[in-house]
Formats: sequence, C-alpha cells, structure tokens
Amino acid sequence: MKQLGAARLLWVLAAMPACATKGQVQLIEGEVRSLRIEIARRDSARAAALAAIITLQQRIMDSVSAGREALRALDVRLQSDLVEVQRQLLQVQELTGQSQQRLTQLKAQFDARAEQAEAAGTGGTPARADSGARPAPAVPSADQIYQSARNQQTRGALGTARMGYQELIKTYPSHLLVPDALFYIGETFATEAPDSAVAYYTQVVTRYKSSGRASTALFRLGRIEEARRNPAAARNYYDRLIREYPTSDDADLARDRLKALRP
Repeated sequence: MKQLGAARLLWVLAAMPACATKGQVQLIEGEVRSLRIEIARRDSARAAALAAIITLQQRIMDSVSAGREALRALDVRLQSDLVEVQRQLLQVQELTGQSQQRLTQLKAQFDARAEQAEAAGTGGTPARADSGARPAPAVPSADQIYQSARNQQTRGALGTARMGYQELIKTYPSHLLVPDALFYIGETFATEAPDSAVAYYTQVVTRYKSSGRASTALFRLGRIEEARRNPAAARNYYDRLIREYPTSDDADLARDRLKALRP
C-alpha cells in the first residue's frame, strides 16, 4: 500500500505541466499529507503488533522458567522424601530382624524345657524346682543362630545379620559354622565398607584354610582389588587361589579373571 501511494504521487507529478497552479500544489500537498498519515498509521500498527509479540514471548519465557523452578523444587522434595522412606524401611528391617532373633531364642528355650520335662517323665509339663527358682533361659544352638542371621541377610537387614554371626562366633568359637559366619560378615561389608570385608575374608583364608569358604574368600579379595583398580594385587589373590585350590569352582573363575586382567 505504501508503494501504491508513492506511485500515485509520482503519477500526479508527472501529469502536471511545468508551471503548476495553486490548486494543483494544494492537491499534491494533500496527497503527501495523506501518504504520511497512512505511513504513520501502518508503522504504529506494526509497532503495536511487535510489542504484543515481544510481550507474549516474555510471558512464555517466564512460564518456562517458572516451570523449571517448580520441577527443580519437586525433585528436591522427592529426593528428600525418598531418603526418609529408605531410612524408615531400614529401621523396620532392623526391628523385624531383632524380633525374629528374639522369637528364635524363645523357641529354643521352649524346646529345651520340653526336652527337660520329657526326660523327667512328667508327660511334657516342666517340673517345678522345689526352691522356686526360675530356670535359666536356654541358649539357642549354633545352627539356630546361623540360620536366623542368614534369614536377616537375605531380607537385607545386614546390621542384624552381622550381630547374629558375631553372636555365633562368640558363643561357639570352635563350631564348624564359624568360617561361614566370618565369610558372611565379610559379605555384609562388601559394598559399604570394603576394608572391613577384606579383614573378615582374610580371617577365613588364614585361619580356616580347609574350609569350603576359603577359596571363595580369596576370589572375593581379588574382586575387591579389581574394583580398587589394583590389578597386581588381584592377580596375586587369583594365582594363590589356583595354586592352593586348583580343583575348586572358584579356581575356574579366577582363571577367567586372570585372562581378563592380562595387559
């Protein structure tokens, strides 16, 4: 439209004779004013449209920024809630483990009293001592303590399982299950405290070489050193495992790891 107005003005000028009259000059001035007004109106409309677009764009950017902040705040809240839930679950597991251990002890006490009553010929009813003294609570067997600890470890209650294994070692220090208890204590530490795991695996290897857990403990030691990026130490454990327990399943695993560790 602007080009059409300018073209019309040029046509008018071309059609005028060399000496224009006053009316013709006024006509030209009117056309120029109209053209200026039209140009100003269109420029104002364009400016208003551009301002509206800029305002809309700013609103969109503000909305996106607000959405990002809301998502970030939600993520922080979710992370905090997840940590709290995990903490509560851990407490429930620990309490469950303690309850299970207590039930195992009570069952062992009941079984021991039943055996005492049967041996006394009372038909299953425990005989009362004349002195009125309460009988000492029966100590759970090594197998009972060990099984209870294994159950807790399977459930993920590592702290409770650890206490069970340590109780077995303390109460029955010469029992055949002691190497297994030491090994599984190492297992409970393997992820969260590798140094502690190494200490317990090493006890199995040095004190109970004839145990079936010794070869597996050596393999675990090698894997820990691999995780620590210490291939030389890992190879030493694998070589020792193959040398001392050549027919074990762990020896085959060690051979595979040695192949993977070759430079």
